[in-house]
Amino acid sequence: MRRLLLRCSALAVFMMTLAGCATAPDPTAGHFESRTITVDGQASRYQVFVPSDAIRAAGPLPVVLFLHGSGERGRDGRKQTKAGIGPYLREHAKTFPALVVLPQVPNREEWSGRNNRIALAALDASVAEFAADPARQYLTGMSMGGYGSWNIALAEPTRFAAIVPVCGAVLAPREERESLFVEAVAHEADPYTALAARLKNVPIWMFHGAEDDVVPPSDDRKLHAAFKAVGARDARYTEYPDGNHNAWDATYADAAMWTWLFAQKR
Repeated sequence: MRRLLLRCSALAVFMMTLAGCATAPDPTAGHFESRTITVDGQASRYQVFVPSDAIRAAGPLPVVLFLHGSGERGRDGRKQTKAGIGPYLREHAKTFPALVVLPQVPNREEWSGRNNRIALAALDASVAEFAADPARQYLTGMSMGGYGSWNIALAEPTRFAAIVPVCGAVLAPREERESLFVEAVAHEADPYTALAARLKNVPIWMFHGAEDDVVPPSDDRKLHAAFKAVGARDARYTEYPDGNHNAWDATYADAAMWTWLFAQKR
């Protein structure tokens, strides 16, 4: 009986060791960490991509706020890592040089109101927890998150060092998504000029697919023209000639975009 107990104890210790090894992050690579924040009485899960130990040791990190698209809505706190920037982070986990904060919108909701406050609260919490550089906060989003990027940037025009909206727009893309628009300017006589005038001092690089059949690129073309007309500091627009709605894959794989982004500072 004593031998049996000793064997069981040894097995238990072995299994606990294995479990610890399985869950401990590799210090040479970045990893995702789950967090929860409560805003206006609503608890919301979000993810933070934390770079490798060596990158973190080099000094205060830049931080990217990523807003997902419609397909990643929910309350699981994980789906928002499955498309857009998440796959890129997993492929470049050893070298990606920034924190990334990935909040999540509940089903059938948009990036507006409380959801935007949750996103900003998650960003603030991450900046504090991981000692990020407040002068190098960046904002990007795809599709619904592209709209959200404009909504949040207009609400916080002096916070972000640069913005990268991907396949977003200003007005609703179609009748069945009439709730998807940039709230602060959509009802202006000229919403494109109104948006550009308010953000002309923020470096911006927009991306879209020319063949996008979900959110047509026409709004981004008008926005780019409006930014040029108001004398924007640095407003860029890349349109992929053969790209459809998933322009985010090419955008987040673009090394030139990341080099430009991380060169910006408030």
